[in-house]
Amino acid sequence: MFERFTASARDAVRGATAYAVRPGPGTVGEGELLLALLDGRGSPGAEALAALGVRERRASVERSVDEARRRGGLTAADAEALAGLGIDVAEVVSRVEQAHGAGALATSGRPARRGRSLRSPFGDEAKSVLERSLRVALGRGDKHIGDEHLLLAMVAKPGLAASVLAEHGVTHADVIRVLARRAVAG
Repeated sequence: MFERFTASARDAVRGATAYAVRPGPGTVGEGELLLALLDGRGSPGAEALAALGVRERRASVERSVDEARRRGGLTAADAEALAGLGIDVAEVVSRVEQAHGAGALATSGRPARRGRSLRSPFGDEAKSVLERSLRVALGRGDKHIGDEHLLLAMVAKPGLAASVLAEHGVTHADVIRVLARRAVAG
């Protein structure tokens, strides 16, 4: 499948592995893929995010990804829903971190690869995005998988990236609209 990836999609996947080795779960997930897409320039997915104003709010997006990671993958919407049931997620996270150390819920349960391997392991959510990106590309009649397909795969289904983008005012429909407008203009 990787042979179908455009240079920009490959850059996004490689960039996501770099985000995975910083403090956090040590695996590539949706958050790492989203942050890597924000680093892109000139590609359809990266430019769609820029057109939607996400690039200029990068610091806020990164904070949202980090907070969701700190909550063990729970998004702000998840935390709000649990609050409606009387569960204070911030308090739960605080108590877990007091007992087990900062970022205790952010760990994946297996250490990040170190040493000779330059690849970080891909988590289930990242694998799912990569698989969905193939389906998105095929559904659109494209013979390649670009970073726009990665972006569409992230927002097509509820998950960390879709939730973080929604917190920043970006929906699946917005992404489709901007990509379609870009395709017509290009």
